[in-house]
Amino acid sequence: MAVALPLALIAGCGQAHQGDVMVAVATNFLDTAKVLEAEFEAETALEVTLSSGSTGQLYSQIENGAPFDIFLAADTDRPRRLVDAGNGLEGTQFTYATGRLVLWMPASQTPDFDGADELRDGSYRALALANPALAPYGAAAEETLVSLDLADSLSDRIVYGQNIGQAYALVASGNAEMGFVAASQLVKGAADGQGGVWEVPGDLHAPIRQDVVLMQRAAGNEAALQFIAFLRSDKALSIMRDHGYEEG
Repeated sequence: MAVALPLALIAGCGQAHQGDVMVAVATNFLDTAKVLEAEFEAETALEVTLSSGSTGQLYSQIENGAPFDIFLAADTDRPRRLVDAGNGLEGTQFTYATGRLVLWMPASQTPDFDGADELRDGSYRALALANPALAPYGAAAEETLVSLDLADSLSDRIVYGQNIGQAYALVASGNAEMGFVAASQLVKGAADGQGGVWEVPGDLHAPIRQDVVLMQRAAGNEAALQFIAFLRSDKALSIMRDHGYEEG
């Protein structure tokens, strides 16, 4: 069962029941994680609980004692910092997927529009980004604007979501005419008939490598170890590709 648990509730859960796996998952990967969860549970009869949020928010929760077994982050830095601090188990961190950043513009009449030209055109009120301090996709979006020499000129038009899910919602609701979102959020046809999508060239921002790490507290949790191993399976890799991710 996939849920987004508030920190207070997580803190009150205590140790997960034997055989359970509590997974902190970055918002961009939540829909994909739900599919992986269902496949894993069907294969093993073990139960996975997902809790989503921005990578920065989840990292902070883990630092403050949230009882997660696995952290599916949207960057490489925070899992590494958890390992360095002794919260993550050394030797378990690896890149499970590489994300793709896109610019979504629902009002565009051209499905494959030139995002750089649209950004420079300026005929829009608001541009949505995830918070760069908390969300790696937001950091990639900010890098893109810097690379295009637009960060300063567009600063008064940028509206922030705390995570990539909120950035998507700002665009979907019309509160922003366009915004930087994860390709995985549009892979199910969310943009079909709703404007255009520009896949941001990889040379405009650093690769969005998404790392997983097993928490120290879960070192003896066989179910958590099985889930980590499952992420490397052909089945899991196929699911991730189908949801718009590149292999790590």
